[in-house]
Amino acid sequence: MQSNSAAARPVSYKLDYIASSKLPTPWATFEIHIFIDRATAKEHLMLTLGELGDGAPVLARVHSECLTGDALFSQRCDCGAQLESAMQIIAAEGRGALLYLRQEGRGIGLVNKIRAYQLQDAGADTVEANEQLGFPADMRRYDLCKPMLDRFGITALKLMTNNPRKVAAMENLGIEVAERLPLQVNRNAYNENYLSTKAAKLGHWLKERL
Repeated sequence: MQSNSAAARPVSYKLDYIASSKLPTPWATFEIHIFIDRATAKEHLMLTLGELGDGAPVLARVHSECLTGDALFSQRCDCGAQLESAMQIIAAEGRGALLYLRQEGRGIGLVNKIRAYQLQDAGADTVEANEQLGFPADMRRYDLCKPMLDRFGITALKLMTNNPRKVAAMENLGIEVAERLPLQVNRNAYNENYLSTKAAKLGHWLKERL
């Protein structure tokens, strides 16, 4: 299981809020809010629905960008299905937040992610592929969630995740995780090894079969 040491060392991210707008989707009309990281110039976004600053735990998903899964419907991962399911669940609740972080390929970027796919096609698992390219198994950071949540007065979450690092990261940022809700969807023949590696090497809370 991967160490939570990265999650345990929060830093102060300088995130500038830029603009908000309505975002109609098939499930609800969300508010979309755009932030820019001063250090990297990366844009991060947050979808919100309903009143969030009343102190009650907010149903939330912290989702890292996956162009291939989120936009191109790749079945190699469960990312796109998790994104869609989270939006549907928040819409049904009538209240919640989705933080969309620009951390493609577990933080290694799109080009290196496709290079990692090439290594996986040759037999490496996702962790081995990243390491063969000279990267850690997972380079994502969640510190930038804090200023995004602070803007809406969110101090406690009902967090939709299978990833123990996300729970630890939120708690180390001073955000209470009042409840952890599993989000296991779209296990298929193409992502079976991907999901098994998540469980075996990264400690994700996943069932062997849906």
